Amino acid sequence: MKITIKDVRLAFPVLFEPKIGDNGKAQFSAAFIFEPGSAVHNQLLKDIEEVGAAKWGAKWATLKKEMKAGDNLLIHDGNSKASLAGYEDNLFFNAYNVVRPTVVDRDTSPLVAADGKPYSGCYVVAIVDIWAQDNKFGKKINAELQGVQFLKDGDAFAGGGQAAEASDFETIAEGAAAEDLI
Repeated sequence: MKITIKDVRLAFPVLFEPKIGDNGKAQFSAAFIFEPGSAVHNQLLKDIEEVGAAKWGAKWATLKKEMKAGDNLLIHDGNSKASLAGYEDNLFFNAYNVVRPTVVDRDTSPLVAADGKPYSGCYVVAIVDIWAQDNKFGKKINAELQGVQFLKDGDAFAGGGQAAEASDFETIAEGAAAEDLI
């Protein structure tokens, strides 16, 4: 089920170059943080319910209890990562894809890593495909990362790089020697 999730906080974005994931495959990924009881939370609960019922039918009610107990229902408690910036007292979900997601700015123009956004801590719109897993690795509700749109700035989480502004530098006179700058 392809859905658009608006105004979530981005964490651990791997959007431009894939990294080797826990499964041993190169993949793109991101975590999305949101508040309990928010519109995003309510939307995800509804979508999880729909995906689970479509996949497992009458067994869904029982399987949902098992998956919830095993933390396999997509939404996770941010307090499980309370030491990480932005997670405490919030909820989050992770999304992955072996295909590079579309990454765009507010005006839908494409973004590249050199643009410096989106970054960990900013707010984004995410497009994900929520799907039900039922294989040798277990039963879960997962999200496939399909796209990210930069929405607005937020306080960057630790570890996020920031570029210097041109105004941070002083003008250097033509012909100045390096020792003149000390």
